[in-house]
Amino acid sequence: MVKLYDLSQPLNQDCSFWPFYPPFEVKYIKRKAEHGVNAQYIMTSNHMGTHLDAPRHFVTNGKTIDEIPLEWLYGPGVIVDLSDVLDELDIFTPEMIEERVEVREGDILLIHTGWHRYAQFGESPDEEKYILRHPGPHHSIVPWLLEKKIHIWGVDMISTDHPLNLPIGRFLGKGGLEQWRKVRELCEKKFGDKLDELFPESAYQLTHNALFPHDCMHVENLGGDIGRKELHNRRLTLGVFPWLFKGGEAAFCRVVAFVED
Repeated sequence: MVKLYDLSQPLNQDCSFWPFYPPFEVKYIKRKAEHGVNAQYIMTSNHMGTHLDAPRHFVTNGKTIDEIPLEWLYGPGVIVDLSDVLDELDIFTPEMIEERVEVREGDILLIHTGWHRYAQFGESPDEEKYILRHPGPHHSIVPWLLEKKIHIWGVDMISTDHPLNLPIGRFLGKGGLEQWRKVRELCEKKFGDKLDELFPESAYQLTHNALFPHDCMHVENLGGDIGRKELHNRRLTLGVFPWLFKGGEAAFCRVVAFVED
Protein backbone atom coordinates (compact mmCIF):
# COMPACT_ATOMS: atom_id res chain seq x y z
CA MET A 1 0.00 0.00 0.00
CA VAL A 2 1.25 3.48 -0.86
CA LYS A 3 0.78 6.46 1.46
CA LEU A 4 0.65 9.95 -0.04
CA TYR A 5 2.06 13.11 1.57
CA ASP A 6 1.23 16.58 0.27
CA LEU A 7 4.31 18.81 0.17
CA SER A 8 2.52 21.94 -1.05
CA GLN A 9 1.55 25.26 0.50
CA PRO A 10 -2.03 26.57 0.27
CA LEU A 11 -2.62 29.50 -2.07
CA ASN A 12 -5.22 32.26 -1.96
CA GLN A 13 -5.43 36.04 -1.69
CA ASP A 14 -3.77 35.98 1.76
CA CYS A 15 -0.60 34.29 0.50
CA SER A 16 2.66 36.25 0.59
CA PHE A 17 3.87 37.32 -2.83
CA TRP A 18 7.31 38.13 -4.20
CA PRO A 19 8.28 41.80 -3.56
CA PHE A 20 7.06 44.11 -6.34
CA TYR A 21 5.06 41.33 -8.01
CA PRO A 22 1.26 41.65 -8.13
CA PRO A 23 -0.73 39.78 -5.48
CA PHE A 24 -3.15 36.92 -5.96
CA GLU A 25 -6.66 38.27 -6.62
CA VAL A 26 -9.85 36.23 -6.50
CA LYS A 27 -13.53 37.13 -6.68
CA TYR A 28 -16.85 35.48 -7.40
CA ILE A 29 -18.27 36.26 -10.83
CA LYS A 30 -21.33 34.06 -10.28
CA ARG A 31 -23.17 33.06 -7.10
CA LYS A 32 -25.54 30.19 -6.49
CA ALA A 33 -28.54 32.32 -5.47
CA GLU A 34 -28.38 34.56 -8.56
CA HIS A 35 -26.95 32.31 -11.28
CA GLY A 36 -27.55 28.80 -9.97
CA VAL A 37 -23.81 28.18 -9.77
CA ASN A 38 -20.73 29.45 -7.94
CA ALA A 39 -17.82 30.54 -10.19
CA GLN A 40 -14.63 32.40 -9.36
CA TYR A 41 -12.18 34.52 -11.35
CA ILE A 42 -8.50 34.86 -10.43
CA MET A 43 -5.67 37.14 -11.49
CA THR A 44 -2.13 36.35 -10.37
CA SER A 45 1.53 36.03 -11.21
CA ASN A 46 3.00 32.53 -11.45
CA HIS A 47 5.54 33.08 -8.66
CA MET A 48 3.73 32.59 -5.38
CA GLY A 49 2.55 29.56 -3.50
CA THR A 50 4.10 26.22 -4.43
CA HIS A 51 5.20 26.59 -8.05
CA LEU A 52 7.56 25.09 -10.60
CA ASP A 53 9.86 27.45 -12.51
CA ALA A 54 10.51 26.25 -16.05
CA PRO A 55 13.71 27.28 -17.92
CA ARG A 56 11.67 29.87 -19.86
CA HIS A 57 11.56 31.93 -16.65
CA PHE A 58 15.14 33.06 -17.35
CA VAL A 59 15.96 31.70 -20.81
CA THR A 60 14.34 33.32 -23.85
CA ASN A 61 13.98 30.07 -25.79
CA GLY A 62 14.01 27.76 -22.77
CA LYS A 63 11.57 24.93 -22.13
CA THR A 64 8.08 25.94 -21.07
CA ILE A 65 5.91 24.07 -18.59
CA ASP A 66 4.15 22.03 -21.27
CA GLU A 67 7.49 20.97 -22.77
CA ILE A 68 8.82 19.33 -19.61
CA PRO A 69 8.94 15.52 -20.08
CA LEU A 70 6.54 13.69 -17.75
CA GLU A 71 9.42 11.39 -16.77
CA TRP A 72 11.15 14.36 -15.11
CA LEU A 73 8.09 15.15 -12.99
CA TYR A 74 7.73 11.80 -11.23
CA GLY A 75 10.26 9.32 -9.97
CA PRO A 76 12.85 8.43 -7.35
CA GLY A 77 14.31 11.07 -5.10
CA VAL A 78 15.01 12.29 -1.60
CA ILE A 79 13.90 14.93 0.88
CA VAL A 80 17.02 16.12 2.69
CA ASP A 81 16.48 17.54 6.17
CA LEU A 82 18.84 20.43 7.01
CA SER A 83 16.49 22.22 9.40
CA ASP A 84 18.59 21.47 12.48
CA VAL A 85 21.66 23.28 11.11
CA LEU A 86 20.10 26.27 9.34
CA ASP A 87 19.15 29.62 10.84
CA GLU A 88 18.54 33.07 9.38
CA LEU A 89 20.63 33.76 6.26
CA ASP A 90 22.73 30.60 6.74
CA ILE A 91 24.37 28.80 3.82
CA PHE A 92 24.10 25.11 2.97
CA THR A 93 26.46 23.14 0.72
CA PRO A 94 26.35 19.95 -1.35
CA GLU A 95 28.56 18.35 1.28
CA MET A 96 25.93 19.00 3.94
CA ILE A 97 23.34 17.28 1.75
CA GLU A 98 25.50 14.26 0.98
CA GLU A 99 26.38 13.78 4.64
CA ARG A 100 22.74 12.91 5.28
CA VAL A 101 21.53 11.00 2.24
CA GLU A 102 22.71 9.54 -1.04
CA VAL A 103 21.63 11.67 -3.99
CA ARG A 104 21.63 9.62 -7.18
CA GLU A 105 21.88 10.70 -10.77
CA GLY A 106 18.57 12.06 -12.07
CA ASP A 107 16.85 12.22 -8.67
CA ILE A 108 14.14 14.67 -7.73
CA LEU A 109 15.80 16.52 -4.85
CA LEU A 110 13.80 18.43 -2.21
CA ILE A 111 15.46 20.33 0.63
CA HIS A 112 13.74 20.84 3.98
CA THR A 113 15.18 23.90 5.72
CA GLY A 114 12.27 24.34 8.10
CA TRP A 115 11.51 27.78 6.65
CA HIS A 116 8.02 26.79 5.48
CA ARG A 117 6.83 27.30 9.05
CA TYR A 118 7.26 31.08 8.61
CA ALA A 119 5.08 31.22 5.48
CA GLN A 120 1.61 32.76 5.63
CA PHE A 121 -0.09 29.47 6.45
CA GLY A 122 2.80 27.95 8.40
CA GLU A 123 3.05 27.22 12.11
CA SER A 124 4.74 30.53 12.95
CA PRO A 125 3.86 33.04 10.22
CA ASP A 126 6.48 35.78 9.84
CA GLU A 127 6.44 37.34 6.39
CA GLU A 128 9.62 39.38 6.80
CA LYS A 129 11.58 36.38 8.06
CA TYR A 130 10.16 34.13 5.34
CA ILE A 131 10.89 36.47 2.44
CA LEU A 132 13.93 38.44 3.58
CA ARG A 133 15.99 36.22 5.89
CA HIS A 134 15.77 32.64 4.63
CA PRO A 135 18.88 30.45 4.19
CA GLY A 136 20.31 29.67 0.78
CA PRO A 137 22.80 27.49 -1.07
CA HIS A 138 26.50 28.06 -1.52
CA HIS A 139 27.33 28.72 -5.17
CA SER A 140 29.02 25.30 -5.37
CA ILE A 141 25.57 23.74 -5.55
CA VAL A 142 25.35 24.65 -9.25
CA PRO A 143 28.11 22.38 -10.63
CA TRP A 144 27.05 19.68 -8.17
CA LEU A 145 23.42 19.66 -9.40
CA LEU A 146 24.61 19.55 -13.00
CA GLU A 147 26.99 16.70 -12.26
CA LYS A 148 24.12 14.78 -10.66
CA LYS A 149 21.96 15.46 -13.74
CA ILE A 150 19.15 16.78 -11.54
CA HIS A 151 16.24 18.13 -13.60
CA ILE A 152 14.01 19.14 -10.68
CA TRP A 153 14.92 20.23 -7.18
CA GLY A 154 13.05 22.33 -4.66
CA VAL A 155 13.08 24.18 -1.35
CA ASP A 156 10.59 25.11 1.36
CA MET A 157 11.55 28.78 0.95
CA ILE A 158 10.45 31.64 -1.28
CA SER A 159 13.57 31.26 -3.45
CA THR A 160 16.30 28.76 -4.26
CA ASP A 161 18.85 31.60 -4.11
CA HIS A 162 20.20 33.16 -0.93
CA PRO A 163 18.74 36.64 -0.22
CA LEU A 164 22.15 38.21 -0.86
CA ASN A 165 22.13 36.67 -4.34
CA LEU A 166 18.75 38.25 -5.07
CA PRO A 167 17.49 41.81 -5.67
CA ILE A 168 16.67 41.80 -1.95
CA GLY A 169 20.35 41.90 -1.00
CA ARG A 170 21.82 43.52 -4.10
CA PHE A 171 20.41 46.55 -5.87
CA LEU A 172 17.33 46.94 -3.68
CA GLY A 173 19.54 47.02 -0.60
CA LYS A 174 21.88 49.57 -2.14
CA GLY A 175 18.90 51.77 -2.94
CA GLY A 176 18.43 52.55 0.72
CA LEU A 177 15.08 50.83 1.25
CA GLU A 178 14.95 50.08 4.96
CA GLN A 179 13.95 46.41 4.89
CA TRP A 180 16.50 45.40 2.28
CA ARG A 181 19.30 47.46 3.80
CA LYS A 182 18.79 45.48 7.02
CA VAL A 183 19.31 42.23 5.11
CA ARG A 184 22.65 43.39 3.77
CA GLU A 185 23.76 44.66 7.18
CA LEU A 186 22.86 41.32 8.79
CA CYS A 187 24.90 39.46 6.17
CA GLU A 188 27.86 41.77 6.61
CA LYS A 189 27.76 41.10 10.34
CA LYS A 190 27.26 37.35 9.90
CA PHE A 191 29.91 36.66 7.24
CA GLY A 192 32.38 39.50 7.79
CA ASP A 193 35.36 39.52 5.43
CA LYS A 194 34.08 36.35 3.72
CA LEU A 195 31.10 38.19 2.27
CA ASP A 196 32.58 38.82 -1.20
CA GLU A 197 33.96 35.28 -1.37
CA LEU A 198 30.61 33.71 -0.50
CA PHE A 199 28.52 36.06 -2.63
CA PRO A 200 30.58 37.14 -5.64
CA GLU A 201 28.98 39.23 -8.36
CA SER A 202 28.93 36.14 -10.56
CA ALA A 203 26.60 34.40 -8.09
CA TYR A 204 23.70 36.82 -8.62
CA GLN A 205 20.52 34.72 -9.04
CA LEU A 206 22.88 31.85 -9.81
CA THR A 207 20.47 28.95 -9.34
CA HIS A 208 18.28 30.65 -11.94
CA ASN A 209 20.84 32.03 -14.39
CA ALA A 210 23.26 29.08 -14.38
CA LEU A 211 20.87 26.12 -14.11
CA PHE A 212 17.91 26.90 -16.37
CA PRO A 213 20.03 26.81 -19.56
CA HIS A 214 20.77 23.16 -18.66
CA ASP A 215 17.11 22.27 -18.01
CA CYS A 216 17.72 22.11 -14.26
CA MET A 217 14.60 23.72 -12.81
CA HIS A 218 13.16 24.13 -9.35
CA VAL A 219 10.12 24.25 -7.09
CA GLU A 220 9.79 27.07 -4.58
CA ASN A 221 7.54 27.42 -1.51
CA LEU A 222 7.28 23.77 -0.58
CA GLY A 223 5.33 23.09 2.59
CA GLY A 224 2.56 20.85 3.86
CA ASP A 225 3.98 17.56 5.11
CA ILE A 226 7.58 18.34 4.17
CA GLY A 227 8.47 18.62 7.86
CA ARG A 228 7.42 15.02 8.61
CA LYS A 229 10.45 13.17 9.97
CA GLU A 230 9.46 9.88 8.38
CA LEU A 231 10.07 11.48 4.96
CA HIS A 232 13.55 12.76 5.63
CA ASN A 233 16.91 11.47 4.43
CA ARG A 234 15.58 8.34 2.75
CA ARG A 235 14.78 7.06 -0.71
CA LEU A 236 11.19 7.58 -1.83
CA THR A 237 9.11 8.48 -4.88
CA LEU A 238 8.30 12.12 -5.56
CA GLY A 239 5.94 13.85 -7.97
CA VAL A 240 5.78 17.48 -9.09
CA PHE A 241 2.51 18.12 -10.93
CA PRO A 242 1.98 21.48 -12.66
CA TRP A 243 -1.03 22.18 -14.86
CA LEU A 244 -0.41 21.76 -18.58
CA PHE A 245 0.33 25.44 -19.15
CA LYS A 246 1.24 25.86 -22.82
CA GLY A 247 3.99 28.47 -23.11
CA GLY A 248 4.17 28.87 -19.34
CA GLU A 249 7.41 30.17 -17.81
CA ALA A 250 6.20 28.81 -14.46
CA ALA A 251 3.11 27.16 -13.02
CA PHE A 252 1.45 26.42 -9.73
CA CYS A 253 2.00 22.78 -8.83
CA ARG A 254 1.11 20.08 -6.35
CA VAL A 255 4.12 18.23 -4.93
CA VAL A 256 3.55 14.76 -3.50
CA ALA A 257 5.68 12.14 -1.75
CA PHE A 258 4.72 8.48 -2.32
CA VAL A 259 5.83 6.11 0.44
CA GLU A 260 5.38 2.34 0.60
CA ASP A 261 3.45 1.66 3.80
